[in-house]
Amino acid sequence: MIHTGQAVVDVVLRIPGLPEPGGDVFTTEHVLAAGGGVNTMAAAARDGARVVYAGSHGTGPFGDLVRAALENEGVDLVSGPDPSRDTGFSIALVDADAERTFVSTAGAEAHTGPDQLRSSHPQLGDVVCVSGYSLAHETNRAALLNWLPALPVALVVVDPAPVIGDVDLDAVRTVLERADVWTTNEREARILVDRLGGDAGGAPARGTSAPEIAEMLCRLSGTTIVLRAGADGAYIAQPGGGVLPVAGCVVEAIDTNGAGDAHTGVLCARLAAGARLSDAVRRANAAAALAVTRRGPATAPLAAETDAALVSLSR
Repeated sequence: MIHTGQAVVDVVLRIPGLPEPGGDVFTTEHVLAAGGGVNTMAAAARDGARVVYAGSHGTGPFGDLVRAALENEGVDLVSGPDPSRDTGFSIALVDADAERTFVSTAGAEAHTGPDQLRSSHPQLGDVVCVSGYSLAHETNRAALLNWLPALPVALVVVDPAPVIGDVDLDAVRTVLERADVWTTNEREARILVDRLGGDAGGAPARGTSAPEIAEMLCRLSGTTIVLRAGADGAYIAQPGGGVLPVAGCVVEAIDTNGAGDAHTGVLCARLAAGARLSDAVRRANAAAALAVTRRGPATAPLAAETDAALVSLSR
């Protein structure tokens, strides 16, 4: 799996709830750890994939933290550190309902050029993982749109990220055209359906169910959609193929930070191993369920733990 997104540092703050404007709140717990794309890469590596990071990383304490985390997971780096800037960080606010809110900065990871992406040399059978966050950074967006459409081999999996409502729609369309699988949560899917549907004169997606949203997004984009639906599992919508529900796991969520990353990482790992999409999604559902029962950003399980969860589900 080749990851083209952004490895950053997460400053995770657990709070009772978001303060009112101008207010203040004390944390009940705080963690400083590598995050962002690191979570996805860690999930893929723990599930058995060889992982390559094609993005940038900086010179400084945050860059050091990211490199140490990637080395610990056995991830290969395409480039050396950017000597002119450190890696950026994201403040993740996790409230009492396990919901998370982010405030982010941009560092070296926001400055990846096309030559660096090309140097990852994707081969037939590889999975290229694309993050919507790349479209939020001018340099990364230009590089991705230059490189991705002409990519002749490899399976492209795109996770649009929460910024999908704010990035340029023409850029989104270009990525959609090359995407083989678009994996998204329900909120992101609804936003994109509204944007694509509104552009085509369609009605807003409010009031429709998750499988209907998956089908609508598939129809509007012409791309295979994996819609992550928490305890309900996921829905796969394929052009001309209807909507397939894939069962999930009911667990007590402690921390949802990184759950989508765990799902995407394991999905990519299984596809790189040659699994069918439905089997890859089922395994990703189990891994994401285990991830939300643990505190911290990179909480994806090891392959043996996911194996055990799947055995338990099959009984």
